[in-house]
Parts: sequence; structure tokens; C-alpha cells
Amino acid sequence: MKKLLFIAFLNTLTFTVFAQDGVNEEEKQEPDYTQNVQTIDNIVRTLYDVVSGDKDEERDWKLFKFLFYPNAKLIASGKNIERQAQVNYMSPGDYIKNAGKWMVENGFHEREIHRTSNTFGNMSQVFSTYASYKNKDDEEPFMRGINSIQLYNDGKRWWIINIYWANETRRTPIPRTYLPKQKS
Repeated sequence: MKKLLFIAFLNTLTFTVFAQDGVNEEEKQEPDYTQNVQTIDNIVRTLYDVVSGDKDEERDWKLFKFLFYPNAKLIASGKNIERQAQVNYMSPGDYIKNAGKWMVENGFHEREIHRTSNTFGNMSQVFSTYASYKNKDDEEPFMRGINSIQLYNDGKRWWIINIYWANETRRTPIPRTYLPKQKS
């Protein structure tokens, strides 16, 4: 009888372990982001999509990090309080730490409104003009600027190496060359 109870206990334990393994495997299974990085157009579109969202909408920061090559930098340029030019270097993790909470608390949608690209071999430089909105239905942006995005293709996918950006100001308006063509 003890032997029968012991076998029943082992079967129950084995079933429980296999059932837990199945759950853990599903939880461990990472989303497949490979389509997001197969072309320059896909990776740039994904970059804008992943940072955009309404107030209280979490971003997919795993996808955001997936876009960047190891040691990639995000570089914000602008002027400090003394009106001196400066740059701020961030890793993708730093960017999430610095801007992620604000984006969720306030809502942030960034749309590409114009693009120029230059590609040579496995490297590409994209000048991407953006307009930023707090809500996706806003008609007027609260900010515009240009992202200078450097990309690298390792033969399997595109990677973001750097994003260097500047916001438009009254003193530095975006040149017409980098704006959508006016309709006649």
C-alpha cells in the first residue's frame, strides 16, 4: 500500500513539475521582433511607434531595446539654462529611465513627417523630421525637430547605432529641405 501511495505521489509531483515547466516556457518565450528590423523603413517606423502612446499607456521597452546595437547612444542636443549648446548622451536604458515615466504620465506621440536617407553598403544615415503630440488626435504638435539616425546592417538585420536629435526653436527653425512639400 505504501508503495502504491508513493507511486501516486511521484506521478502527481511529475505532472505538477511538467505543468509548471510548460507555463514557464510560455512565459519565457520572447516575442519575435525580427520583422521590425529587416528594412530601414521598418526599423524607423518601429522606433516612432514604440515610443508613441496615449496617457497611461505602457510602452514596449523590450522592443525599444531590441532596435539598438550594443553600446548604441541616444544623443539629445539643445541649450542649457545659460543658453550654451550642449549634448546629453544616453543609453537606451537611460532614455527609458529619463523619459519613460513622463511619456506614460502625459501621453506622447511622435510622427515622422519627412525623411531623407543615404545608404552605402551596410551603413545608412536617416534624417527624420518629427512632430510630437500629447494625444494621437491632436492637430498641432507641441514640438518638432530632426532625428539623425545612424543604422548598421550586420547581414541579418538593421541596428540603430545612434540617434542624435535637436528640437526646432524660434532661432533654429527646420529648413524647408527637411519638411514635407507644400501642396500647391
